[in-house]
Amino acid sequence: MRICLVSETWTPDINGVAHTLGQLSGELCSRGLRLQLIRPRPLTPAPPRSAGMEAELRVRGVSVPGYREVRLGLPASRAILRLWREQRPDVVYLATQGPLGWSAQRVARRLAIPTVAGWHTNFDHYCRDYGLPWLAPLVIRRLRAFHNRCAATLVPTRDQARALAALGFDNLRLMARGIDGERFSPAHRDPELRRRWGAGEHRPVALHVGRLAPEKNLDLLRDTFLAMQDARPDLRQVIVGDGPGRRLLERALPEANFTGFIDPQALVRHYASADLFIFPSLSETWGNVVLEAMASGLGVVAFRHAAGAELIDDDVNGITAPADDPTAFREAAVTLCQQPARTARLGRAARQRALAYTWPAITDDFVATLDLARETRHGTSRPRPA
Repeated sequence: MRICLVSETWTPDINGVAHTLGQLSGELCSRGLRLQLIRPRPLTPAPPRSAGMEAELRVRGVSVPGYREVRLGLPASRAILRLWREQRPDVVYLATQGPLGWSAQRVARRLAIPTVAGWHTNFDHYCRDYGLPWLAPLVIRRLRAFHNRCAATLVPTRDQARALAALGFDNLRLMARGIDGERFSPAHRDPELRRRWGAGEHRPVALHVGRLAPEKNLDLLRDTFLAMQDARPDLRQVIVGDGPGRRLLERALPEANFTGFIDPQALVRHYASADLFIFPSLSETWGNVVLEAMASGLGVVAFRHAAGAELIDDDVNGITAPADDPTAFREAAVTLCQQPARTARLGRAARQRALAYTWPAITDDFVATLDLARETRHGTSRPRPA
């Protein structure tokens, strides 16, 4: 089977979509499946073809205002048509609903190539976070039209599937995310790193990992860390990631360790060397960092949303708060940072839960959906003459 992946982000970009597609493509290649990639031209020099791709088309892209590293691919119907006439894919996976995704979908319908879409981003949520709530209903209508033209839409959680079904989205199927349990493991705990943070063996470290941007609920992260510090003055705070919200957060949390983006090997040591993971975001469709923290044996505090709702049984393998209750979230984090034995118990159970989510099993779900799309050929037209 030849699969074409259409995405606006790819490794070495640091985000959940790039990470998921990178893991899937590696698994697919190991199974002997042939892959194509369509994406915007990268901002930095890169090899002409990404690893594992038999063909790659790079199209024009534009950066999101104020966020240079986030790129939108521009329509490229002619170039896509040429590629697919020369090397026709059996199925197309659309990881973007932007202009590039619409362009690829139109060409696929013209050539009667089945398509599957992924729900990787809550665009309606972003409208509210960036001061455009009136735009959300229009965005939902456009997304519904896009997704309902596909044979299936892969969503990461049951809650997401229920919410989209209520909005009129059809053909929804589940595909969670996986974890490498050897890479993300308590075995990588680093006493020297903890010493650099000013934390001895019995001094708690609270960690946050993620993009530092408005949609990540940074005000609650700030308030929660300040409340935890008041309750446990010896607490050390570590914030991994970067973004437009970093400067204000640094001013509000002068005692926290801000690392910026770090390399993958350093990241696993940061997870394993912390004790608690604080994740107040409500914009995720999944939240890979929650699964990474759980696999690393941390006591996680998250909202009952996305991966938090799917993975965490409250007070069994983590702590969750209702999605509409920031006070409960803050109080849960404050309480947990004062209970090291409970934190350790939750972390042990969290790792056991995380290890059930393997990338080979996730890839099985992905391939099964692609096979279904090929059999049903939903949303395609008869091929048009050249």
